Amino acid sequence: MIKHILLGTLCFTQFSFAFAKEVPNLKTDRFITTSVTQQVPKTVIIKTKKFKVRIDKQPNGKYLYQSWNANAKITSKPSMIISDGELIPDGTGGNYYINFNNEGHSYQIWRNYLTDSPKKAPYTLVVNDANDREIVRQDGYVVKN
Repeated sequence: MIKHILLGTLCFTQFSFAFAKEVPNLKTDRFITTSVTQQVPKTVIIKTKKFKVRIDKQPNGKYLYQSWNANAKITSKPSMIISDGELIPDGTGGNYYINFNNEGHSYQIWRNYLTDSPKKAPYTLVVNDANDREIVRQDGYVVKN
């Protein structure tokens, strides 16, 4: 009798393993990948040769761009404010940029995690005019994170 029970249990487990399949959890896998590669701060202040730029994540998920002259205090009134910026991933290594549009001009703050040079600045400000010509490209360094 015990032989029949053991044989039945063995057959049952063999058939169970034969028909079992692993179902990947795409939501968890995607969340882990995104959180590891794109660590976007809620607020960052960068300084270029001519500007100080503050980027803030808003409660609606969009970004706010504020800029001052490089020598101005961050507590003074900004010379430019642009809302509704969008985060755009650039590849799978963690680089991204935040794009803002204002009166036909495109303002982009690039985050440079992966670069060819160890001397590359962590941020780059790029401004294009209405004809998509680059009018400003300046490296930026973090003043406050």
